[in-house]
Amino acid sequence: MEKRILFLLIPLFAIVVKAQQTDPLKAEQYILQNEWVDSIMKSMTVEEKIGQLFMIQAYSNKDASHEQFVSEMITKYHVGNLIFMKGTPEKQVQLTNKYQNLTSKVPLLIGFDGEWGLDMRLENTYRFPWNMTLGAIQDNKLLEDLGKRIGEQCKRVGIHVNFAPVVDINTNPNNPIIGNRSFGESKESVADKSIAFTKGMQNAGVLANAKHFPGHGDTATDSHLTLPTINFSERRIDSIELYPFKKQFEAGVASVMTAHLSIPSLEMNSNLPSSLSENVVTNILKGKMGFQGLIFTDGLNMKGAADYATPAEINLAAFKAGNDILLIPQDVPNTIALFKASIEKGDLTEERLDFSVRKILKAKYLVGLNRFTPIAEENLLEDLNTIKDQLLHRRLLKNSVTVVKNNFNTIPLKHLEQKKIAYVQLGDDSGEYFASTLKKYTKVDVVSDPNLGGLLEKLKKYNLVIVGYHKSNKNPWKDYKFSNKNLVWLQEIARNNEVILDVFASPYSLLQISTFKNIDGVVVSYQNSQLSQELSAQAIFGAFDIKGKLPVSINNNFVAGQGIELKSLKRLGYTIPEEVGMSSKKLESIDRYIDTILTEKMAPGGQVIVARHGKVVYNKSFGYQTDNKRRKIKDSDIYDLASLTKILATLPVVMKLEENKKLSLFSDLDDLLPSYKESNKEGLNLKQILSHYAQLKSWIPFYIQTLDSVTGKVSKELYRRNKSNNFSIRVAKDLYLKSTYKDSIKTYIIDSDLRESEGYKYSDLGYYILKDIIERKYEMPLDKVVDDEFYRSLGLDRTSYLPLKKFNWTEVVPTEEDDYFRNQLLRGYVHDMGAAMQGGVGGHAGLFANANDVAKIMQMYLQNGYYGGVQYLKPETIEKFNKRYYSHVRNRRGLGFDKPQINPREKPTCGCVSDNSFGHSGFTGTYTWADPDSGIVFVFLSNRVYPTMKNRKLVKSNVRTKIQSAIQEAIIK
Repeated sequence: MEKRILFLLIPLFAIVVKAQQTDPLKAEQYILQNEWVDSIMKSMTVEEKIGQLFMIQAYSNKDASHEQFVSEMITKYHVGNLIFMKGTPEKQVQLTNKYQNLTSKVPLLIGFDGEWGLDMRLENTYRFPWNMTLGAIQDNKLLEDLGKRIGEQCKRVGIHVNFAPVVDINTNPNNPIIGNRSFGESKESVADKSIAFTKGMQNAGVLANAKHFPGHGDTATDSHLTLPTINFSERRIDSIELYPFKKQFEAGVASVMTAHLSIPSLEMNSNLPSSLSENVVTNILKGKMGFQGLIFTDGLNMKGAADYATPAEINLAAFKAGNDILLIPQDVPNTIALFKASIEKGDLTEERLDFSVRKILKAKYLVGLNRFTPIAEENLLEDLNTIKDQLLHRRLLKNSVTVVKNNFNTIPLKHLEQKKIAYVQLGDDSGEYFASTLKKYTKVDVVSDPNLGGLLEKLKKYNLVIVGYHKSNKNPWKDYKFSNKNLVWLQEIARNNEVILDVFASPYSLLQISTFKNIDGVVVSYQNSQLSQELSAQAIFGAFDIKGKLPVSINNNFVAGQGIELKSLKRLGYTIPEEVGMSSKKLESIDRYIDTILTEKMAPGGQVIVARHGKVVYNKSFGYQTDNKRRKIKDSDIYDLASLTKILATLPVVMKLEENKKLSLFSDLDDLLPSYKESNKEGLNLKQILSHYAQLKSWIPFYIQTLDSVTGKVSKELYRRNKSNNFSIRVAKDLYLKSTYKDSIKTYIIDSDLRESEGYKYSDLGYYILKDIIERKYEMPLDKVVDDEFYRSLGLDRTSYLPLKKFNWTEVVPTEEDDYFRNQLLRGYVHDMGAAMQGGVGGHAGLFANANDVAKIMQMYLQNGYYGGVQYLKPETIEKFNKRYYSHVRNRRGLGFDKPQINPREKPTCGCVSDNSFGHSGFTGTYTWADPDSGIVFVFLSNRVYPTMKNRKLVKSNVRTKIQSAIQEAIIK
C-alpha cells in the first residue's frame, strides 16, 4: 500500500512543478526556512506531527473550562493551530499569548474568519463592506488597500491566516450562504478583485485563503446545514467555478479552503463531500491545477461534512483526500488514535504525514513563527479602530454607489428650485441617516402613512419622491427581500410620481420588482449602514462622482457590469477631516473654545461648520437657544445673521447685476437712483460704497426718532399694535410702523451729511442704497430677488428673510430681550433696528439661516461662482469683487467682502489666513470666512446679544478668530 501511494505521489509532484512554477509558501530566505523546518521535523514524534494537522476552535468569550480544554488540546494532544471565533480583541490577544506559551517546539498558527474584517467575529473592531458591495468598485487598487488593512489588523491581534477572500462566483441569486459574501457573478471580476485583496493582505504578512474550492457560488442550500449539490459538467466547472482559483494560484495565494459539496461530475460518490474527495483535492487541486500552498478543509463540524461518518473517520478521509489542515475537527483524541492505527496498518504513510507537516511548518516560518514574540496588549483598540480605517471605508463606499437607471438625467439632482421632494421609507430597517443627509441639501419632507391611499394623497404635492429601501445591515445573510406590501406600494408611488429608488440591501432584491417602467431612477447602495446612507444621499445630490457598476445581473433589466457614471456637481460633501488633509485631533480644540463660550456665558449656544475642499469636516451645534436651557441648539435651527446679510444677500445680486452689465461699479449714484440727484451723494459710485470708502456715516439710529421723548416708548403716532393699510411695516410681534416711514428713512439717508475726512469707515448706509438699486432694477423686493436668483436653486431651505413666514418659531433662535425699542423678546424678527423698520428686509441685515446654508453660499464663492451644476457668477466676477481697491490708504475691504487686516490693530481674522481670503462678521455674534488658498470655509453662528447686546464677551475675547486659528493649525502640512 505504501509503495502504491509513493508511486502516485511521484507523477503528482511532476505535474505540480509543471503547472505551477512558484511555491506560495517559499520564503525569501528559503534556505534558512528549510533549515528551520528540517530541524523541527527531526525533533517531532508522530503524535506531534499529527497534532500539527488540527486547527481547533478557540473562543475569547467563554469561561475557564473552555480555556482549560484548549490548553489541554495543545499540551496533551499537540494541536498545532487555532481558529479564534467570537469574543473581544483584548481577550483574544491575552489568550493567544497564553496558548503560545504552552507550546514547547512549534508556535501555533492562528487562523480567523474575517472576510470583512475582524468585526466578523470580534466585538469593538472595524467592519468593512461585504464583498458584494466591493464588487461594484471599479478601482481594484482599493481592494488591495482593503486587503492590506485587514491584514494589518489581523497581524495586530496575532492572526496568521485569514480565511478570505471568498472567490465563489455567485451565479445563483438564491444562494443562502454566499450571496453578499461574493464579489459577484463575473468570473473575471471575482478573480481580479480577490487577487487584489489577496495581494494586499499577504503584503501585510498575513496568509490569504481562497475559498470555497471548487466553487460554492451556484448552490441553493447551506453547507452548514446540509450537503449542497452542484449538477454541472466538469467542463462547465472548469471554465466558470475554477477560473478565479486558477488566477489566484498564478498570483500566489498562500492557501485554499475546500468546500463541502456534492459534485457528481467530479466525484462519483455523490454522498462524498468534495472536501473528502481525493479526485477533487489531490487530482484536480494539487495535480491538474498544481497548487502547492496550504489546503484547509472547511469547518468539519458543518453538516455538509459531519453527517458523512464518525468525526475521526471524516478527519482521516479529509487528510487522505489531500487536505493539509483539518479545520474545526471533532473528537481530536480518537482522530489521533485512528491516524496512528492507519499508519501502523500502512493505510497512511508517515511520508504523507510529513508532506503536509512540512508545508505547515513552512507557512509558520513564512509568518514569522520561527521567532515568535508575545503580542502587545497596549493601545490595542486604538490600533484596530483608526482614522485610516474610516478613510478607507469611505473610499470603498463612495466608489461602490451604483446608478443603473437614470431617466431624464435626474441623478444627480439639479434645478432644486423646481423640485418639491418627499422621502418615503420602505423596508423594515431605519433610514434616518439617509433622510437627515438628504435634508442637508434642500427641503426634503419625510412622508409616511399607515395606508397606501393616505400616502398617495400626501404625495400629490411633490414632484419627486425618493424611496429608500432599507434592510438590516447586521450581517450579509440577513433577509433582503421586499414584502408584497412594499412591492405594491413602490409601484403605486411610481405610477403617480417621479421616483428615485435607492436600495440599501443586496442588489438581488431588485429581482422581485416586476417592472421598472415607472421608476425613473434606480440607485444601489448595497448596505444599510449609517455611512452608506449618508454617502448615498450625498451622491444623489452630486457631492462626488458616481462610478459603481452592478456586480450581478437583475434578470434582463440590468446586467452585471452595468452602471451609469455621473460627474459631481460640486455640492458640499460631509466627511472626516483627514480626507481633506486635516487633523481630527487638532480640530477637537474647537470644542474647548465652545466650552469656554458656554462656561463664560459669551452666548447661550451656537453652530460651527468647517469645510475644506468642498467637504464639511466639522459640524457642531452646541448649547441652548437661551439661558433657560429649554431647547438645545439643532443643526437645523436658524440664527439672525446680522451683517452677514451684506455678503450673503445683497452682494451676490449686485455681482450678478454688474456681471450682466445692468449696472457699473463706476456709475454715479444719481444715475442709478434719481432721488440722489443734487444730493451730496450724487457723485458716489458703487466701488466706493462697497469698499466703505464713500464717506458715508456708519449708521443712523432711525428708531430713536420714533420714540416718545417723554416715555421712551414707541410713538403712538407712528406705531400700532394691529396691522392696517396705514400701519403695515411689521417691526416685531404686534408692532407695526407707519407705512410711509420707509420713505422717511430714504430721505434721512439722502439728507445725511458725509464725513469730512476721506478714508475707510464701515457703514450700513451703503446697503440701504444698494437695496434700493436692486429693487429698482428687478422691480421686486430684495428678499424675492435673492430667493429667485440664488437661494432656491442653491437648496438654501434654511435661509430666509422674515423667517416666521416659513419656519416654526421654535426653529428660530431668539436674539435679544429688547428693552429700548420694541420691548419684547426678539425671535424671528431682525435684531437690527433699521432693517426692522424696513419690514425685516434690509440690504445690510435681516437674513436668517443655519450654518450649513451659509457654508453653501461661501463654497459657491470659493468655487468661483459654481455650485450644484450651476455657474451662478463668473470666476472673473468673483475675482473682481474679492479685491482691495483702496489698500493704498490702508483700507482692507474688498467690494462688499471683508478682507484680512492691513492695520495690525484691526482683527477681522486670526492673521493666519491668506490675503486672498474673504468673509464678514455680524453684530449678533456671527462670522464666516473663506480662503481660496487653503480651501477652508468657516462659519460661526451665535446669539451673543442674548440676553442683551451689552454682552460683549464674545467680541472682546476674539474667540471666533481664535477658532479660525485652530482651524488653520489643523491643516496637515
